[in-house]
Amino acid sequence: MMHWRSIIRIVGLLISLLSVFMLIPALIAVIYRDGGGTIFVQSFLVAFTLGIILWMPNRKNKQELNIREGFIIVVLFWVVLGTIGAFPFIFDKHLNLNLTSAFFESFSGLTTTGATSIIHLDTLPKALLFYRQLLQWLGGMGIIVLAVAILPLLGVGGMQLYRAEIPGPQKDSKVQPRIAQTAKTLWSIYIFLTVICAVCLWLAGMNGFDAITHSFSTISMGGFSTHDASLAYFNNPIINYTISFFIILSGCNFALHFNAFNQFSIKTYFKDQEFRTFIFILVTLVIISVITIYIKEKVNFPITLDKIILQVVSTATTTGFSVDSAYQWPALLSILLLCASFIGGCAGSIGGGMKVVRVLLLFMQGSRELKRLIHPNAIYTLKLNRRVLPERIIESVWGFFSAYALVFLVSFFLVMANGLTAMDAFYIVASSLNNLGIGIDAASDTFNHVGEIVQWIMIIDMLFGRLEIFTLLIIFTPAFWKS
Repeated sequence: MMHWRSIIRIVGLLISLLSVFMLIPALIAVIYRDGGGTIFVQSFLVAFTLGIILWMPNRKNKQELNIREGFIIVVLFWVVLGTIGAFPFIFDKHLNLNLTSAFFESFSGLTTTGATSIIHLDTLPKALLFYRQLLQWLGGMGIIVLAVAILPLLGVGGMQLYRAEIPGPQKDSKVQPRIAQTAKTLWSIYIFLTVICAVCLWLAGMNGFDAITHSFSTISMGGFSTHDASLAYFNNPIINYTISFFIILSGCNFALHFNAFNQFSIKTYFKDQEFRTFIFILVTLVIISVITIYIKEKVNFPITLDKIILQVVSTATTTGFSVDSAYQWPALLSILLLCASFIGGCAGSIGGGMKVVRVLLLFMQGSRELKRLIHPNAIYTLKLNRRVLPERIIESVWGFFSAYALVFLVSFFLVMANGLTAMDAFYIVASSLNNLGIGIDAASDTFNHVGEIVQWIMIIDMLFGRLEIFTLLIIFTPAFWKS
């Protein structure tokens, strides 16, 4: 039996939580006095009222939730959250966005995809720019983990939510023995990295507003910027290197950060097989990019190393920042980096894609099958960090890969059916499913011209990517709804 009233109570509380965050951009509007504060006050009132309406009649329903109800809360909340997050974009007079574009911007921010339908960012009020960055920062670690950490009023065992939310094939691994402690620890690390990143960007040459807002989109690996030219606006090698470094940190498993901080040792990172693979992939891509661009340009080498590193790290980890010269790169690199985004970040990180550990295990499984062809009777086990992996993990990785490919193909054909070329459709689906968000061609960094149907397909793919396919796909299976 499904405890719907308990589910509604929790969703109401979480909506009320988001509404409070809308008061922060309103305060920014007061500080800068450039308009835009009214829409956030309106959004707060509407969202808070809706949250109370959902919570009040069901406030006494505090039954322990099972795993199915945990999945429903995660999916339902992200859908409701994206809807509530669209309110300021709907109310705003500067943007004149239609309903689809408003939802697109909200879901893109919360899922840390970073695709946008807004142009002329440099002319927008500071409050609206801050809000876009804040959406990504909240979505980065997962608003539900935040809620479990600070809302003991939920009255449920948070492990159901945690297992549905945290990315990676080994979801049962925890930093702390209790879910609330785990969530608080993750957010402590997340906030610490954000503060350090903001300070470093300020010291590198950004003003205070840009440093804070870009630290939000860097640590969340979202890729939104406060300028149309993205990071090319600053044209500062130190800023590019700084952001590349913090993107790599955010692309790591946050459990590694916790262990490294606890042991106060950088060796902790390099003991992890997934992290070593992650760094190897990035270094290899940088080397290939440097050689390719050097050969292409021959004597002249106009694209500096800092821009190459930034573009490679940003695209491969699905962050989505761009530099001014990226569209003039050889076509080989554009496709190579787009394909690298299918790998994405490490499990337990904020990055999108299939995650490094899954790709690593697929490679190891392929190698094992080759060995079995040579020695059919031999027994080979797969090890990760010197630990033998159960076959169930390998099966789940293959299942995830199959589901990922299925969602990609269905989305690809649906986008093509709306009149786009095969290359544009491939780029659009990869950008949204991998939570990458980079524009589809040299003429535009926005997706406001692809059509409303394609934008809705992208929104669904963003959710699939953010919730790691199965979390969303499972609710459409008949077995899920059987008692």
